[in-house]
Amino acid sequence: MRKGERRGEGEGGGAREQRVLVVDDEPDIRELLELTLAKMGLAVDSAGSLEEARRRLQESSYQLCLTDMRLPDGEGLELVRHIAGLGADLPVAVITAYGSAENAVAALKAGAFDYVSKPVGLGQLRALIKSALSLPGREQTAAAGRQLLGDSPPLQEVRALTAKLARTQAPVCITGESGSGKELAARLIHLGGARRDQPFVPVNCGAIAESLMESELFGYRKGAFTGAAQDRDGFFQAAHGGTLFLDEVAELPLNMQVLLLRAIQEKRVRKVGATEEQAVDVRIISATHQSLAALAESGRFRRDLFYRLNVIELKMPPLRECREDIPTIAEAVLARLAQQGGMPPRRLSAAALAELTAYDFPGNVRELENILERAVALSEAIEIEPADLRLRSLAQAPEGMAVARGAPDPAGSPLPAYLDKVEREAILAALAKTGFNRTAAARLLGVSFRTLRYRMQRLGIREPGQDGADG
Repeated sequence: MRKGERRGEGEGGGAREQRVLVVDDEPDIRELLELTLAKMGLAVDSAGSLEEARRRLQESSYQLCLTDMRLPDGEGLELVRHIAGLGADLPVAVITAYGSAENAVAALKAGAFDYVSKPVGLGQLRALIKSALSLPGREQTAAAGRQLLGDSPPLQEVRALTAKLARTQAPVCITGESGSGKELAARLIHLGGARRDQPFVPVNCGAIAESLMESELFGYRKGAFTGAAQDRDGFFQAAHGGTLFLDEVAELPLNMQVLLLRAIQEKRVRKVGATEEQAVDVRIISATHQSLAALAESGRFRRDLFYRLNVIELKMPPLRECREDIPTIAEAVLARLAQQGGMPPRRLSAAALAELTAYDFPGNVRELENILERAVALSEAIEIEPADLRLRSLAQAPEGMAVARGAPDPAGSPLPAYLDKVEREAILAALAKTGFNRTAAARLLGVSFRTLRYRMQRLGIREPGQDGADG
């Protein structure tokens, strides 16, 4: 068998050889890794130093590299950077006895596929190897990223970083304004990576009642509390093998932040009412429109959890910074709406397109979609005109929901009444802009769905047509 040939994985493998490079200066560790890999049907080459590893890489092609962090002539991070500089389609996993959050972050930011600390269990090692060997080609990863429409420089940067993040297991925190496409970016990272055939489970942390959060995330056992009629898995179990997307993670209460941190560190969770933990294998991608760093600084978000989640940050640009992409996105939205409705595709007139391009879109892409959906529903013509977009009326509430143009005059009003009036008008404006979609309005206002619902109840704001019930 010649070096560089490929074979299937062995355990149910195919006809091609897959070769792994093991880099460690301890002979017994190398031998253990070689035996484990051989039992999986993989060919193995070993190196005891950076110099020998570089020589091996020149002589043969590999599908995976496992490297120790500390080597006689340098660090494993140097090898990670060396391989990244070669442009090789080669995942590198760092295995070390010197485990620390700082080392993990450094390895993942350098381009490592994953990072594990010794002693590593054989089950964990096999899972890592299988995951790394199942990475799609860069062409497939890039194809997934093309679902992010637009060719503006900010979008090109996001697309490139998304493709890079898809080929690692690094925790990612996606930041950006409401409606800027954070969940789409998370899905593309998932679809472009090794977990693409496993579940993608999105969780809106701001929409779960605090009393239910632990049972929703980790599951519960029958009889754990009133109403627990049978065992139930939580979001972590549902995402096992895949990706757990924690949207609006800043809304997590502090007690849940402690439990989440432990689950991430230990890779184990305990159902409510259970006495034993169970192993879970999930990749965590989080998102927020707030600054986690500022929240951590003020004590509203745990620093240790912040460092675990924010290994790599992906910033989604607001639509107003990508104005040249608006025609492309609008065309795609109109085509999708036509397909869903079984109708001929609509098009924007030159004047309508100019008006859209000049608009600032505080609700970003989601607001653009809502505007076009409303225009298609209300206009019978094939060509959509500026009047159909109703951009000038977006700042105005429907009848019975007048919104002040400026700050209310506090003269003659007690301060609580004045503040309630300001809050009421801000909420009404957001509800009017989103067609009374409370989830979208909460995002627009920068609060959780739970907070918005409470404030609407307190201020007596109800959806038109309701008779006293909360909307």
